[in-house]
Amino acid sequence: MKGSLIIISFFILGVGLSYLDLLPQVMYNDGYTMYILYLLLFCVGVSIGCDTTIISSLKKYGYLMFILPLATIIGTIIGSAAISVLIKDYTMAECVAVGCGFGYYSLSSIFLTEMKGPELGTVALLSNVTREMITLVFAPLLVLVFGKLAPISAGGATTMDTTLPIITRYSGKEFVVIAIFHGFMVDLTVPFLVTFFASF
Repeated sequence: MKGSLIIISFFILGVGLSYLDLLPQVMYNDGYTMYILYLLLFCVGVSIGCDTTIISSLKKYGYLMFILPLATIIGTIIGSAAISVLIKDYTMAECVAVGCGFGYYSLSSIFLTEMKGPELGTVALLSNVTREMITLVFAPLLVLVFGKLAPISAGGATTMDTTLPIITRYSGKEFVVIAIFHGFMVDLTVPFLVTFFASF
C-alpha cells in the first residue's frame, strides 16, 4: 500500500510541476521515456535471472503452474473487452491494451504513452495502480469469497513483488511459489500484449 501511495504521489507531483511549467525544458523530451523503459526491462531481467526458485518450482508443479497465469490473462482480456462497451471515449482494443498492463503500471503506461499519447498512458497508469491497490486492500475478502488463488489472479504482474507479502499472509506460505511464478509469467506478456492491442 505504501509503495502505491508513493507512486501516485510522484505522478501527481509530475503533473503539477509540468502544468505549472516549473521543470527544465530538457525534461519535456519524449525520447527519455524510452531510455527509462530500457532500464526497467533490464532490471526486470536481472530480477528474473537472480531467482533460482522458478526452475525448481516448475519441476515440482509441472504444467499446473501455467493454468493460473493463463486464466488471469484470458480473464483480464475478456473483462477489459466487456467493460469497453460502457466506455465511449476509447476503442475496445485500447481498453484491452490498458487491461493488459496487469498491474505493471510503469511499463504499460510508457508503452501506451508512446503509442497512443499521454491521455491513454495516464489511464493505464491509474488503472494498473488501482489493480494493485485493490489486491492489497481486498485480499482477505477475495480469499473469503473466491478462494486462496483469487488474490494471486487479481494481483496480475505484481504478485512477484509488491503484493507478495499480502498474498503470503492471507493465502498462505504454500502459495508463495505459485504467486512468484504467476507474476513472472504475466509480467513477460505485458510488452507483447499491450503493444499488440495498442497497434489496432
